Amino acid sequence: MKPLQGITVLALEHAIAAPLCTRHLADQGARVVKVERPGAGDFARGYDQRVRGLASHFVWTNRSKESLTLDLKHPQATDVLARLLQDTDVLVQNLAPGAAARLGLSYETLAERYPRLIVCDISGYGDDPDRPGPYRDRKAYDLLIQSESGFVSVTGSPEEPAKAGCSIADIAAGMYAYSNVLTALIERGRTGRGRRIDVSMLEAMVEWMGYPLYYAFDGAAPPPRAGAAHATIFPYGPFPAGDGGTVMLGLQNEREWKAFCAQVLLQPELADDARFSSNAARAAARDVLRALIVEGFAGMSTQEVLARLDRSGIANAQVNQMAQVWAHPQLQARGRWVQVDTPAGPIPALLPPGAVRSDTVRMDDIPALGQHTRTILAGIGYTDEQIDRLQRDGAL
Repeated sequence: MKPLQGITVLALEHAIAAPLCTRHLADQGARVVKVERPGAGDFARGYDQRVRGLASHFVWTNRSKESLTLDLKHPQATDVLARLLQDTDVLVQNLAPGAAARLGLSYETLAERYPRLIVCDISGYGDDPDRPGPYRDRKAYDLLIQSESGFVSVTGSPEEPAKAGCSIADIAAGMYAYSNVLTALIERGRTGRGRRIDVSMLEAMVEWMGYPLYYAFDGAAPPPRAGAAHATIFPYGPFPAGDGGTVMLGLQNEREWKAFCAQVLLQPELADDARFSSNAARAAARDVLRALIVEGFAGMSTQEVLARLDRSGIANAQVNQMAQVWAHPQLQARGRWVQVDTPAGPIPALLPPGAVRSDTVRMDDIPALGQHTRTILAGIGYTDEQIDRLQRDGAL
């Protein structure tokens, strides 16, 4: 039995943040009913066609869910939602700010009728009606939140800021929504009552920005952008090998510096060079030292450099491309890839971090649009004739 087996989640969701939250709930055994727009569905279905014609974001965040098509603005949707909510433990939504309230789906509206219901609202800037703030109704795409939170200002090279290569603001919000839902379920087990959760993408990202915020506390200068290198430790970061690969390494102390000179560069005399006598000195002379390291690595392959670093006890990593991550030997050895079905056939999926075995989590199919509509509606009392009428009327 999975930890959340018996818990039902109603998801009025799109894009990344809410679907990632509910996918993690599904991983732990919850039943997730995903409500999608008739005809189009979650617009993340159309982001790309990279996974055998399916969208990469969608297959990542939507396995193990049941897809129900329903026009939330249709007059007959009210009865469908009311029946669904009778057996729902958690409502997760990331509609536009205020949209759920206009549909009668705010916690304040639902709590009296469904006192055990947990409502998790995810938005860009927060959707508290008592403290809306001046940004509540602004569009809040991932890049915009990365910028507003200050993340972009401390990421990138000295010459140019950069965003993260994946949707970290959405991911942060989704994971805080997930942890808050788990907390609320524990709380409900003690009190018997649900509650509202208000997750803001901005606040999730600002929490992740704790170190640079405190580093720049009280008007101090922020941490400098250093690309993939370290702003104050050197050598620390990426260096090219002779075969075109990139090695990431990090020296932490003087013992490692001496080992690096003697056993990796095979130039033990550098350890006594006054220009590089301490980390502060090496950081000040990083351009000169970098040139010496690049020259030393030029005659070696990536694997040769990594082997020397390993023998010297110096922390290192290879800068992998996506194909190398799919084939990563550590993930393979630990059996972290399993097969899940999709409308386009089976694909590999990563076991959720923390799961010891595949039988401890739920990893079911990625749904086709509306795949479970008839089954879900039949389960809440609709007859075939009523379902057919809902379809003819455009509600489904």
